Amino acid sequence: MERPNAWTCYDKPQFKELESFAQDYIDFISHNKTERECTSAAIQMAEDAGYRNLDEVISEGATLTAGDRVYASMRGKSLILITIGTAPLVSGFNILGAHIDSPRLDVKQSPLEEKNGLAYLDTHYYGGIKKYQWVTMPLALHGVVAKRDGSVVPICVGEDPNDPVLVISDLLIHLAHKQMDKKASEVIEGEMLDVLCGNRPLVSDNNDDKDPVKAYILDLLNERYGIEEEDLLSAELEVMPAGPARELGLDRSMILGYGHDDKACAYPSLRAHLELAEAPVHSALTILTDKEEIGSVGSTGMRSHFFENVVAEVLALAGYGEGSLALRRCLANSRMFSSDVAAGFDPTFSGAFEPKNASYLGHGLTFVKFTGARGKSGSNDADAEYVAFIRHIMDEADIHWQMAELGKVDEGGGGTIAYMLAKYGVRVIDCGVPVLSMHSPWEAISKADLYEALRGYRTFLAS
Repeated sequence: MERPNAWTCYDKPQFKELESFAQDYIDFISHNKTERECTSAAIQMAEDAGYRNLDEVISEGATLTAGDRVYASMRGKSLILITIGTAPLVSGFNILGAHIDSPRLDVKQSPLEEKNGLAYLDTHYYGGIKKYQWVTMPLALHGVVAKRDGSVVPICVGEDPNDPVLVISDLLIHLAHKQMDKKASEVIEGEMLDVLCGNRPLVSDNNDDKDPVKAYILDLLNERYGIEEEDLLSAELEVMPAGPARELGLDRSMILGYGHDDKACAYPSLRAHLELAEAPVHSALTILTDKEEIGSVGSTGMRSHFFENVVAEVLALAGYGEGSLALRRCLANSRMFSSDVAAGFDPTFSGAFEPKNASYLGHGLTFVKFTGARGKSGSNDADAEYVAFIRHIMDEADIHWQMAELGKVDEGGGGTIAYMLAKYGVRVIDCGVPVLSMHSPWEAISKADLYEALRGYRTFLAS
């Protein structure tokens, strides 16, 4: 069932809104590449829109009623926004859930070493990547260093046009005949992802440094940030492609950027939620979560109790008491869009897709009834009645949408946070923006699909 191309259906006001939103998105993902940066920016946007920190509301002993807006953050890496609706909370939330972590390279805790006059940062890759894609491209360093005295130093190198960049070197083609015979998964191995960061030796009165290039890097770090080598033991430093997202195509119809998975869904979710001017009928909840790319583990991932603890606190502040029954009823009556990207059909690699069940760039917001691998292993599988409800509200709002699955049966597979919410009885389906080159350092999306995600999420939160 082929869906129309969204680009053919817009009037001038919609074109104007589409372009404005696309530029806002480009700016957001260019300046907020890590989960910490995304959370911090989202909190600032929420506070500007009148949202209050849930911890402050709790400490004041205040109550929550229709129209109240609160947020809660977990360690500065995950965020929940809640707008209280006019219906009883036990009738459930409309939930948008996206993740704000992306595949990258994490700097190891003992990373700095010198080899033959070159200084390197040793890394451990995070999430599913093709390791060979990360060589010979400009790289940036983002993160924080927590010092022993408790102070936290932010780090960002490689994004300002005047900044230096980092790189991972590759073997010159003239000597690479053995390398060229290797499988793609072996061309670059994990321990070869060392980031080149220096070549200049430290020159001092005491010229007996064993590793003078490493010493010079440490001297720079101490001068600029006041940190020592041991401080790197308590650092979270992430390596990712340097530079801003850009418009893609001679027609400027697409966006090339790092981290579309999953910021292409997280940002429209955030904006749709913040645009709620009045109390909706059903309370709205948007969660921007961490660690999805490695299984949603840890205290900031979706597997933690952060989500249900926040909902329990909100129910208590709204007068439902501190027992678990209201929480269970609320979640069992909730509906959710698991806002995660879809695999866009790529004609260059058409053999990996089943065309009539594929997602196409420019054809709108993509719903994925199930994910998982092969026999739907590890999947949430949305029920038919929920899909029918979604069809109804999307068509009534004239949203451009499509249905797809993740490639051919037995070709591979993947998962999202959907099944983790389904365990509470939440009716949930995956939906998001189709992406080309997913999990590559630079991914591509269509502006039209990004815009339809915003429109679709608005419609869902108001339903």
